[in-house]
Amino acid sequence: MKPLAITMGEPAGVGGELTLKAWALRVEKNLPVFFAIDNITRLKALQPDIPIQEIHDPTEARDVFDEALPVLNIDLAEPPIVGTLNPLNGQAVLTSIEKAVDFCMAEQAAGLVTNPIHKAALYDIGFEHPGHTEFVAELCGQKNNKHEVPVMMLAAKDLRVVPLTVHIPLKAVPAAVTEELILKKVRIVHESLRHDFKLDTPRIAVVGLNPHAGENGKIGLEDQEVIAPALHILKSEGVDVTGPHSADTLFHEEARQHYDIALGMYHDQVLIPLKTLDFYGGVNVTLGLSVVRTSPDHGTALDIAGQGIARVDSFVNAILMAAEIAQNRR
Repeated sequence: MKPLAITMGEPAGVGGELTLKAWALRVEKNLPVFFAIDNITRLKALQPDIPIQEIHDPTEARDVFDEALPVLNIDLAEPPIVGTLNPLNGQAVLTSIEKAVDFCMAEQAAGLVTNPIHKAALYDIGFEHPGHTEFVAELCGQKNNKHEVPVMMLAAKDLRVVPLTVHIPLKAVPAAVTEELILKKVRIVHESLRHDFKLDTPRIAVVGLNPHAGENGKIGLEDQEVIAPALHILKSEGVDVTGPHSADTLFHEEARQHYDIALGMYHDQVLIPLKTLDFYGGVNVTLGLSVVRTSPDHGTALDIAGQGIARVDSFVNAILMAAEIAQNRR
């Protein structure tokens, strides 16, 4: 398998620390070969005892990996100060992501694991995407001349979830829950679980919008009038989908045995149970893309950057999951 590409992320955050810690755990965690697209000077300053070897091409990573962290250097406009955002370094952050996608599309890298970015710092330099995921999707689309629809999946111990709507106000959710969106996302989830996770017939549980999934129309009509008809269409296509289920009874241990993934109607509906089960180990996986992309399920953690205390659990799991998906796609 080709090496995985690790992006720099926000240089003032914990991304560099996570990359270095993951390399130090490569044997203990049985990690696949990876290389960082990052700034060598800043990595050496973060942890001087970790050996680093500059590479100029992903093919060099395998020969280097056992003895040193392979790094394809990215120049920064200014030396980063941990914990302090500097928009002048924003272009380097974007360049790291662009290079990682390019390597994946050229089949020089098996996938990319993205360190967290800080969108506020990027908005100052004209970044116009809602988030990291949409940016990666656009880069893929530019390479293969097709519109790629990314779907955010979070995976943790014993649970995979997808929010139908993501970062929108709660009051905007009912109008955003449409039959078209449900059909689009469930179809992508179905195909992705088949190809990326080798589940021949993925079992998809769909959560209702209202308490008790509307209770036959007594607590809202969306579950009956929007969600149920969409699921009927999906079942007619051969998709193993059930619901709409009441959210308050879907996530306990016994219930989780009956599905492979849960699709919720809004962000907190599925993220709260997942983070309650495994707060430190969750992985953000982007389904529906030409490339394999995973990310740790947390932000830049500016408040603890540079202190050496950032937990690496989620990042390590993101590397392992990217390798699993890449292997399955082969």
